[in-house]
Amino acid sequence: MKGIRWTGVLSIFASSLLMIACSSSAPTGSTQPQSAPAAPAKKEPVLYTGKSCFSMMAGMASRWAPDAQPFHMESELNEESNGHDGKATVWRAMFASPTRRTYKVFTCSGSRLPNEPATGVTAGAETTYGPTVPSLMFQAFLLSSDSDQAYTVAQEKGGAKLIEKNPQQPVAYTLDWNPKEKMLLWVVIYGTSAKDSKGMGVIDAGSGRFLHAAK
Repeated sequence: MKGIRWTGVLSIFASSLLMIACSSSAPTGSTQPQSAPAAPAKKEPVLYTGKSCFSMMAGMASRWAPDAQPFHMESELNEESNGHDGKATVWRAMFASPTRRTYKVFTCSGSRLPNEPATGVTAGAETTYGPTVPSLMFQAFLLSSDSDQAYTVAQEKGGAKLIEKNPQQPVAYTLDWNPKEKMLLWVVIYGTSAKDSKGMGVIDAGSGRFLHAAK
């Protein structure tokens, strides 16, 4: 009887050890390491030269009106770009349709700022233009020299000294047809606008040749 009793006790003890071993080796959800969600990749702004944005805006303008012609383009200064090297994250251009006698403002943006236009090319409202617009229209193929080339030329003609004095000197760009000289002109503005500029360089947008300085 004693042998039977101890045999039963040993059997129960062995069974208990087996159950403990199984329960300790079983995985539990609470002890599994949780991997942290990956942080979304920060989208960097895209800086464009004037000509690259101009081509994209011209494409959209031609879909709006087959006879659309440009008559003004300008860069925008913001926290992402001070205009150095002929680049900006936002460019705007105006295209007019002679048959419609209206124009639209097109925007090319590579900006990631919440208060700037969405990335890509967008168009504004169609607006009737005034009597001076036809004389300012030009053919798109006349734009041969890009804004980065205009910047390089302006730097060689005195702009580098202004940047040396102020490494964060803002530089803006405009592109316009001069009906008197019958030339398409880049104006490189060392300032936020022509009114507050430290100096301006006027460059032939066809040949890239420096024409003159202005203030």
